[in-house]
Amino acid sequence: MKMGSMPVAVIMQRRAVEHRWGAMDSWAAVGVVPDRGNLAPLQVLSESPERDYYMVSGLELELYTDENDGYYENCMAPESKVFVLWRMEDGRAIPARASVSYVEGTRMFDSGESADGVTMPAEIYTWVASYLRDNYTPRVRKGRQHG
Repeated sequence: MKMGSMPVAVIMQRRAVEHRWGAMDSWAAVGVVPDRGNLAPLQVLSESPERDYYMVSGLELELYTDENDGYYENCMAPESKVFVLWRMEDGRAIPARASVSYVEGTRMFDSGESADGVTMPAEIYTWVASYLRDNYTPRVRKGRQHG
């Protein structure tokens, strides 16, 4: 059951990479920001031959009760992440999905598609932690039974 959502925008980076077989581009999601509804669908932040940054809006972080363990694992990690799955469209990397579930992030990485984990901003962390305080009790882990 869906329990909440937050619109976000993803900051993407294109980096020119030189190697002995020629030049190519490397793409990555490098940031996520809350979208308060005033962002363009695609906004170029900076451009140069070596590196471009652009922001893509229109994604939502969604919280579902069946992913609570994944949200909890992510919030308890040393560095919480927002996981972003992206695809190439018209010569540019475009985010397709974002999640704050550690389990969903693992599925993104295992899917064979392009995905990145970016540092979770404080505002998003606070939102997820508040949801967990209201809706989740971690399972008590039991040791082995010896007998």
